Amino acid sequence: MLNSTQSLILPPDGRQSETALRVARGTRRLLRALQFSTVTELPLLSGRRADLVALGESGAIHIIEIKSSIADFRADHKWQDYRAHCDRLYFAIPQDMPVEIMPEEAGLIIADSYGAMIVREAPDHKMPPATRRAMLLRFAHAAAHRLHGLSDPEMAL
Repeated sequence: MLNSTQSLILPPDGRQSETALRVARGTRRLLRALQFSTVTELPLLSGRRADLVALGESGAIHIIEIKSSIADFRADHKWQDYRAHCDRLYFAIPQDMPVEIMPEEAGLIIADSYGAMIVREAPDHKMPPATRRAMLLRFAHAAAHRLHGLSDPEMAL
């Protein structure tokens, strides 16, 4: 049982660099301030895995692809596939990454460990209802399973 000064903390999954983790943390803080709930590393219907998926109070779904370096961005040829699974697609990058290399077809967020700011809004492209339903279910199940795993670690195995 937790007391009022303790909290449940997810262990890092080991796939992200320290820079990516810092960008994710700041981006999630921004999204929370904008009334979005977020889930990290969400498997999509296509078999890909989104770095961050944000669910707004209106039901809007945004995917945020985190790029920690120029090399990370140049090695990624799959980011356009995420567009089919969201209403808006963003990149989130650290402050020291050049913004001019980031595609205009996606929104842009600059972040550090403590916060983030949207420097370019993402174009809005509404998902079909069936895709929205599938994404909402994936989001809900992932969030519930992760919360359950925190309170009952044996179930997370």
